[in-house]
Amino acid sequence: VQLQASGGGLVQAGGSLRLSCAASGRTFTTYVMGWFRQAPGKEREFVANIKWSDGTTNYADSVKGRFTISKDNAKNVVYLQMNSLKPEDTAVYYCAADGGRYWGKGTQVTVSS
Repeated sequence: VQLQASGGGLVQAGGSLRLSCAASGRTFTTYVMGWFRQAPGKEREFVANIKWSDGTTNYADSVKGRFTISKDNAKNVVYLQMNSLKPEDTAVYYCAADGGRYWGKGTQVTVSS
């Protein structure tokens, strides 16, 4: 399974960005897709995930109400809509399948104050 993340960039506090993660290969073997992030000097942390089958979602408390994860099964793409961004959301964002069995390359999100 190959994962390709895109959509990062520089945005002002309060702004929005949408990340995309395109999955290819044996995607039918995966169960759940998620987003993680890693800020400089910090450990990688969970952000959100979604089940391919029924769309059940989970979010970290720090992003609840601001971020929305969604999927397009036909395209094998998972999205992360990020609204009301804060400087503390600055990190490299990674998409992952099955809790980390597969990882994509990260995409940088920078939120300026």
